[in-house]
Amino acid sequence: MGHIRQYCAGLLAAFGAFCLGTSLGWSGPVGHSVLAGEAFKFAPSLDEWSWAASLFTLGAACMCIPVGILTFRFGRKLIMLLLMLPCLLGWVCIIGAQRPFMLLIGRFILGASIGTFCLTVPIYTTEIAQVETRGVLGCFFQLMFALGILFSFVVGSLCTVFLLNILCAIFPAIFFLTFMWMPESPVYLVQKGKTEQAEKALNWLRGKDSDVSADMAAMNADSKKEKTNICKSLSRKVTIKGLCITIMLLLFQQFSGINGICFYVATIFEEAGTGLSPAISTIIIGVVGVVALIPAILFVDMAGRRIFLIVSGILMFLTTFIMGAYFKWLMEKKVGWLPMTAVCLFVFGLSMGFGPVPWLIMAEMFAEDVKPICGAIVATCSWLFAFCVTKVFPLCLRDLGPSTTFWGFCVISFLSIFFVIFVVPETKGKSLDQIQELLKG
Repeated sequence: MGHIRQYCAGLLAAFGAFCLGTSLGWSGPVGHSVLAGEAFKFAPSLDEWSWAASLFTLGAACMCIPVGILTFRFGRKLIMLLLMLPCLLGWVCIIGAQRPFMLLIGRFILGASIGTFCLTVPIYTTEIAQVETRGVLGCFFQLMFALGILFSFVVGSLCTVFLLNILCAIFPAIFFLTFMWMPESPVYLVQKGKTEQAEKALNWLRGKDSDVSADMAAMNADSKKEKTNICKSLSRKVTIKGLCITIMLLLFQQFSGINGICFYVATIFEEAGTGLSPAISTIIIGVVGVVALIPAILFVDMAGRRIFLIVSGILMFLTTFIMGAYFKWLMEKKVGWLPMTAVCLFVFGLSMGFGPVPWLIMAEMFAEDVKPICGAIVATCSWLFAFCVTKVFPLCLRDLGPSTTFWGFCVISFLSIFFVIFVVPETKGKSLDQIQELLKG
């Protein structure tokens, strides 16, 4: 029963990642209608539409650190619930947009609210989980995120933009009405001296018949450690090492090219002469991304984090090399199936490893006193990386050509393999205190 309740709370928290996925994936299927003036009473320029996609990532980058501070002071659950209000406001701005600037404002507000869930959800799910369920719960974020993107791809291809906007605006309300019944993080409650509430939360998460005394003792001992100011805490060698590892993992995640490939997958397939419509190509990518998460969810707690990252890096390296080779030498050979297969394998590889695992490791890597702040720094870097890739990818395609662009991603994926082998520690089956000791070594 305890594991079921942890999975339930983790899934409901991760439904916020579903809302994030619908918001981020929204720009993919609606782009043609918006640019043609069919979705709104205006037709934005190509540059304005580019900013509509990019402002989401900038909004998220701007708010991750403030939200990290707020989650430390006021709790993970409360902040996630309150973030639904600006999220709804963002969708209202988009639904009622009469001019391009309203669309841009709506996208920025969405990023500033729901974009920060890449920070809050992994922290919450890690803090409610036992060691043996932490890996599975940590993958829920990426699973729901991928399902949200798939939802936008499918519904956006079948329905009007207005209906998609309405449906996407409903999901934050559903999150609020369901997640409000879940317990606050027991780690946060102990940090604030609310031991009775923390024990009650643990009893609900573990089951009434379970003994939570050991967990309570560990959390109490951690909260009573000598407190230092945040600057001293962040300057600890173990904290800096954790920051470097997680930021580099997310740099490899973003600069492998995933956001660029997903945002421009229809263009890639068109250049390759596959004959697939933009709607079908985006749906295929969405389905592959969801299916690839199944092995990660089932086996990440048994096989470990490192093996998934290594296999993921190898697949990304091989597929980006193949895509570069296709655009360099094989475009005239009428083998359009090759880039389509390579893109699908690339998305599969990333989604089983470098998609979910860096967020899981981010939530495992830091001591409780610095986790929200360090997580906020990491999430901010991730969104800034995403912004850079989104803006630079089309320029690279135009100025360098697709072959050189994909070979650049190939080099980055190749480097990621060695980074994991020689730098990233294995956190499987270890308590958060044991991970801190591992980093000290």
